Amino acid sequence: MHFKHPEILYFLFLLIVPVLVHLFQLRRFKKEYFTNVRFLKALSIQTRKSSKIKKWLLLACRLLLLAFIILAFAQPFFESKDSKNASNEMYIILDNSFSMQAKGKKGELLKRAVQELLEETPESADFSLLTNNENYWNTDIKTIRSELQNLKYSAVPFQLDNILAKVKAHKSAFKKDIVIITDAVGLTVNQLKNIGTDNIPYFIIPKAEQKNNVSIDSVFIRQTLDDFYELSINTTNYSDDFKPISVALYNQNKLAAKTIINFKNKKETINFTIPKQAFHGYVSIEDNDLTYDNKLFFSISKIKKTNIISIGTPEKNNFLSRIYTNDEFNYNSFALNTLDYNSIEKQDAIILNELDEIPQALQTTLKSFVNKGGNLIVIPSETASISNLNTLLNQFGTTQFQSLETNEKLITKINFSHPLFAGVFESKTNNFQYPKTKKEFTVSGTSPAVLNFEDQSPFLTGIRNAVSSVYVFSAPINISNSNFQQSPLIVPVFYKMALSQLNNGINANIIGNSSSYLVSVLLSKDEILTVKNQEEQFIPVQQLLNNKVQLFFNDYPEKAGNYTIYDSKNPIENISFNYPRTESNLDQINDNLLSGYKTSDSIATIFDTLQTSRTDNQIWKWFIIFAMLFLALEMAVIKFMK
Repeated sequence: MHFKHPEILYFLFLLIVPVLVHLFQLRRFKKEYFTNVRFLKALSIQTRKSSKIKKWLLLACRLLLLAFIILAFAQPFFESKDSKNASNEMYIILDNSFSMQAKGKKGELLKRAVQELLEETPESADFSLLTNNENYWNTDIKTIRSELQNLKYSAVPFQLDNILAKVKAHKSAFKKDIVIITDAVGLTVNQLKNIGTDNIPYFIIPKAEQKNNVSIDSVFIRQTLDDFYELSINTTNYSDDFKPISVALYNQNKLAAKTIINFKNKKETINFTIPKQAFHGYVSIEDNDLTYDNKLFFSISKIKKTNIISIGTPEKNNFLSRIYTNDEFNYNSFALNTLDYNSIEKQDAIILNELDEIPQALQTTLKSFVNKGGNLIVIPSETASISNLNTLLNQFGTTQFQSLETNEKLITKINFSHPLFAGVFESKTNNFQYPKTKKEFTVSGTSPAVLNFEDQSPFLTGIRNAVSSVYVFSAPINISNSNFQQSPLIVPVFYKMALSQLNNGINANIIGNSSSYLVSVLLSKDEILTVKNQEEQFIPVQQLLNNKVQLFFNDYPEKAGNYTIYDSKNPIENISFNYPRTESNLDQINDNLLSGYKTSDSIATIFDTLQTSRTDNQIWKWFIIFAMLFLALEMAVIKFMK
């Protein structure tokens, strides 16, 4: 037993007062004489015995009465089992990712969790609330009631380690109780490492009753015809119930096409054919489970001719004019001595076609060109200086030319996963006539190869940066050294290498993606671009690159949809944003992951548990009750005992 005010126990010395009062009677007795004492003798003896018992009872009652009053003021208590954590601060982490749209026994998981917080959190409890995208520090349930009631689903995926890092960075002299409310979709062991041994986590895992879901994953142009685009829509069915799903295509919110997906496998692709013109809309499915991935917004800009020049001898540049036709490209060929350097910055792509020497002035100009969004294609000459080639490549990455070899090699491997081949091949194929080279350079570097020789050495390497790409061949491809010009690969390879990020098919950005976006517009230093639609407007981070602007969106916009980029009030270009599909699979739960942590079924249970385990057992009230009992007993002795 412990006392809150142990210094009051010194007043127990006052117990000597009633003892002294009873030992030293302050009243003197007078003798009274009666005429007949014989009859009173027996009565006198009996009265003296009764009086002594009464005095001892009164003494005991008064001593106990005084003792219990003193002990009550000292406030005795029994220490709680978890008293050392009684001063802990409370942090509630609430997962508001899209997987919390799933329905449990009492409705949507997130809405039910919010309702429990509003109903079960004590009004006197201070805590901090952290969601995927919002932080409310040192607050209480009254203060954030409105924010909780209006809490929206976040496009930011639930990353427990990032949120725990924020909690850890919030400096405090006390330990922390961390209540984590999440469905655990996508939760991994690495995300639990930031909890630490000093913090006490409690998990509330709401369960979804149905884990079926169908999502639209991506869209791409499968084939470009003379007057039409053939679109391919990739979908995934995360269930065993392969029921037919209705799919609709909308352009400018008007229905353009509609069909049915009959799932035979978990992943299915469906095709639409649309006119070859600007498109600003979305594709949607009818699915009653998670709703955030039922739409995919995308845009197709008006066809802009790509500006491209090749620098080299006319006879070696002839094959390029057959690839870069007038309907899609503004193509020009120049010899090195006739090149106008001022025209370089107006181009989208430049091909250095087997130059024996690359002047330093051209190298400097090309570095600026690539940094501002232009694509560069380097085809080496077998007589070129290796040091001269490497001086150029040093400006873009680690790729380096080494020695020239004279071994005939076959080009046998295609890197189908490389971004250059996105939407080019309908399926992986190795059944084609392998092109070959007679002489080739050994090339080293860390950038991924697009095409490889039979010995796995690179034939074509792609060096990518935020706004452009540099493509490097390891061998000359003139007809005397290689038959690559007769290969069916040459058209898609050179076609895709020439396309810049400004004119590369479908625009369907992912919210939260760190990659940048290029807009072809000429702005003054004081002008800025704005992105908006009818519901949202924001100003992205932007950087001027001559006649282009590089945009960084970070975590904007907050809501998926179709937007337009404006220069003041003038629309420049349409752009589309979508939520990441990381929450679509509701089976991404490791049931054994949280076996070593405390779990609960509700927030009320956690508050009750903490209150019970950390509240001292106050017993001073019992001492008051006993004091009152002895006071009543004293009065009874005085009144009824003779």
